Amino acid sequence: MKYKLFGSNTGLYASEVILGAANFGTRKGYGASPEESKKILSAYADAGGNFIDISDLYQFGEAEEIVGNFLENQRNNFIICTKYTKSSEVNPAVSNYGNHRKSMKQAVEASLKRLKTDYIDIYMPHFDDGVTPMEEIIRGLEDLVKEGKILYTGLTNFPAWKVASMASRTNLTALQIEYNLLQRTADREFVTMAEEFGLGMMIYSPLAGGLLTGKYRSGASGRLSLGSNSEYIENERTKTIIDELVIIAKEANATAGQVAFAWVLSKGAFPLIGARKLSHFEDSLQATAIQLTEEQITSLDNVSSVSLGYPYDLLATVRS
Repeated sequence: MKYKLFGSNTGLYASEVILGAANFGTRKGYGASPEESKKILSAYADAGGNFIDISDLYQFGEAEEIVGNFLENQRNNFIICTKYTKSSEVNPAVSNYGNHRKSMKQAVEASLKRLKTDYIDIYMPHFDDGVTPMEEIIRGLEDLVKEGKILYTGLTNFPAWKVASMASRTNLTALQIEYNLLQRTADREFVTMAEEFGLGMMIYSPLAGGLLTGKYRSGASGRLSLGSNSEYIENERTKTIIDELVIIAKEANATAGQVAFAWVLSKGAFPLIGARKLSHFEDSLQATAIQLTEEQITSLDNVSSVSLGYPYDLLATVRS
């Protein structure tokens, strides 16, 4: 496992791959058992991984408990990123839901207990609730930093203008976004914004819910076959992308999913591996050993590119 600086605003070295713990636990009726979760955590640690992403929402708090139990005697060797907004309750009271300071205070105290630690490395709202002013979020997070309960702050699933607003007014450290060969709208604002403000960029869904592995072509089941995410369907565009992945996978003696993951790694970001089975984790981890050529990266860039829209499309014409 390679290590690199997390953004340009810290001296924090993080493993190039983050372990996503969303599937740890079974309180929602699906996921990895505590025993299987521990196997995945152990394999990640043995591979040199030191960065775990989690949320109080995942498995109604069970995921945090599993991670806390695993890290109990080795806490300082790991970077923990956790999130709040929806709460760990099945049916939270209206006053316990959202990004306001009451919700933030209750959530961080509960997460600290479940994680069996007295500090969280990176803390962030899970998504923009559309109500809480940015000023309230900023002040709340800054107070938690002053209290020593969190070290760094971040945002995930927020509009780019709100991220930029916060980054220009406080010491924002992390940005977590969805990004993969099928979802590249982040190229319009988020990627360049993160570079401008020196944010460490955490990437979730690098395999587009498993669609980029090509497994659904053979009738395999998975998160997409059980859900209703209409964005990730094999239309003409996705077919072209997956076809290209299959071609490059043969060249690289790898799988389509491993190539898709390696492509995200080539962008300098920190992708998450989220697995319910140890075998799935081990398969994805092999992507770190793949060295895509410039030609292969360019080919994948081209087949997956999206229009940047206004004003970028206009500027491309007037600057030519």
